[in-house]
Amino acid sequence: MKKVILDLAVTLDGFIEGPNGEVDWCIMDDDMDFDGFLSSIDTIFYGRVSYDMWGNYQPETNATPTEQALWDAVHSKEKFVFSSQNKHDDKATFVSTDITNKVTEIKKQGGKDIWLYGGASLIKTFIQLGLIDTYRISVHPIALGSGKPLFENLLERIELKLIKTNVFKSGVVQLTYESNK
Repeated sequence: MKKVILDLAVTLDGFIEGPNGEVDWCIMDDDMDFDGFLSSIDTIFYGRVSYDMWGNYQPETNATPTEQALWDAVHSKEKFVFSSQNKHDDKATFVSTDITNKVTEIKKQGGKDIWLYGGASLIKTFIQLGLIDTYRISVHPIALGSGKPLFENLLERIELKLIKTNVFKSGVVQLTYESNK
């Protein structure tokens, strides 16, 4: 069965974005093997706001071949958008009700894993519903002091088991946990 993987950058003090939504602190090192992660998934889950911003993003014409290839890989995945607005888009399937059953149905389809891209509201919903199988959190060497926290208003504790740690040349530390549910 497919797994839902939250792959996310977070600051040392636990924020996924700054107080004004800024993510300019995120580091993308070539030793992070993001291409390897993308090749391990075949589906991406977006919230509507994140999908509107990034779901069909096209890099500038002068973007590097590496950046072009990255976005081609992202756009080759099956996309689901979780939103209260029931919209239509030829490049994505919109889900507006019964999230838990829909996610279970998608996981049972087989194939590669699922990237829970976000945004913050969708991530919070998935955490509260216990729908995340793997937390792949990349802790960046910066503290913001305020912003949008990753874990906010938890309804109950989340028990996790550390399965892998990666340290990158930039000082980013990637922690991969499995849910103990």
